[in-house]
Amino acid sequence: MEQAKRDEFRQILQGQLDELLREAGKTVSEMTDEKANFPDPTDRASLESDRNFELRIRDRERKLIMKIREALERIDDGTFGVCEHCEEEIGEARLKARPVTTLCIECKTEQERQEKIG
Repeated sequence: MEQAKRDEFRQILQGQLDELLREAGKTVSEMTDEKANFPDPTDRASLESDRNFELRIRDRERKLIMKIREALERIDDGTFGVCEHCEEEIGEARLKARPVTTLCIECKTEQERQEKIG
């Protein structure tokens, strides 16, 4: 992959990482600042449900943050854009759709097919 393309993907990934970290910081701030006391059990349950939902979203984002950091490392070591299974180049359209991917579309399709069988 050309250096210009690697730089373009680095910018995309870094932008995503920065946004996710900002959102995580806001969530922590909001949850620690919130001093709501709901005597009504229904209101309290609703608040807890909302918090649990928010935490599940942040957990998914935490996993994405790790994948983004791994993708940035692959850019640094020159393995970004190479399928970890067949070692062929991953198509640019796939990388634009999912820059953290480590599999080409053929290998990912086969992986999903195997998961359905097993």
